[in-house]
Amino acid sequence: MALLAALAVVAYLPSFGIPLIADDYPNVAQAITDGAPAGLGTLLHDAQFRLRSTSYWVWYAVWRAAGMNPAACHAVSVALHVINTWLVFALGLVWPRMRRAAFWAAAFFAVHEGHQEAVMWYSAISELLMFGFGAGALWCWLKAREAKRGWVLEVASWALFALALISKESAVIFVPLFALTIERERWKRGLLHVAPFALFAALSVLSLTARSDNFRLHDGSFSLHAPFWLTWPHSIARLLWIWGWLALIAVFVLGDKRVRRTAALSLAWMAIALVPYIFLTYSTAIPSRQTYLASAGLALLVGLAMAQYANRRTVAVLLTLIVIENAAVLWTRKRVQFMERSAPTSELISTARHTKAAIWVQCFPLPPIVAEAAIELGAGRPPSDLVWNAEAARSRGAVTFCYGRPGH
Repeated sequence: MALLAALAVVAYLPSFGIPLIADDYPNVAQAITDGAPAGLGTLLHDAQFRLRSTSYWVWYAVWRAAGMNPAACHAVSVALHVINTWLVFALGLVWPRMRRAAFWAAAFFAVHEGHQEAVMWYSAISELLMFGFGAGALWCWLKAREAKRGWVLEVASWALFALALISKESAVIFVPLFALTIERERWKRGLLHVAPFALFAALSVLSLTARSDNFRLHDGSFSLHAPFWLTWPHSIARLLWIWGWLALIAVFVLGDKRVRRTAALSLAWMAIALVPYIFLTYSTAIPSRQTYLASAGLALLVGLAMAQYANRRTVAVLLTLIVIENAAVLWTRKRVQFMERSAPTSELISTARHTKAAIWVQCFPLPPIVAEAAIELGAGRPPSDLVWNAEAARSRGAVTFCYGRPGH
């Protein structure tokens, strides 16, 4: 477990040097009120945000402890990723078909760059929380089958699944993943044990659709008319690149029939986990943050492939190559991308810190709510210090800010 944690931290170490970006500021601003104990009633009665309650509670707790310190915020995300890596290891150990692959799968999951947005973008913390609670529920549920006091673990799995459902709307997809782990000879009995989770998921869906004005259903991002027949296979193919494709080749060349069937379960996990996102309207490629759960299936596939090699030196070389390739991407290309995404708010905050005058925002590539939250939380200035038209700027003697033109 220490080695797995070290792999995750080393791979995602660049996160600690990335400023907060875009949605981070308005999200934390909302969490300061809704995520506080006094805001519990407001949050749970909001059909739009109650299914992400855990994110608001974490954002509020981190803000109270460390303010808007980017390193502290990213440390929480990386810590959650470490816990999730341990959960992949634990799931592999308790799922009989995956036991041999457990460590290698967790090691791959720890360093995989394909789901980097979930770890490196603070606002994507809902993906980490949903995975953690959902995978924890699945582990308890599987462990309950062999424990003397299985009912205790059964109840714990219900509680963790409930927390997963208020971490992100797509947590309902864990229900078919529970069913996926049932051994063939225990299928009928296993489905009965899945029934409570299906009931919880149904209640969650009803909660999501309780209001017709829920923006998550009507903002145009998702539609049943979207070309899911393109998005689904395209996203699976992208997720498999490159280590997944190599793992498939290794499994079919080195593995027997049972190993191939187990590999099919890994592929099924990937396909099922992507279902909530295949109805995207703006792209046929699912964003990296939304592949975090599906990446666990990819990790199990890679772990199965590595478990076929009897020579430990060979496996060590393969793992080293995997770590180097993924870490190199995270330390170079992905770090640069996130620095670029953080630049507008970072530049505005820097301007707000270096002048006491009002700021006339002439060009800013993000919505005004982002700019206002950024200077309030990042520079300690009221949103009213931003002005958006020439007349107000002249009357208040405002300095001019235009993103991309420092000192304009």
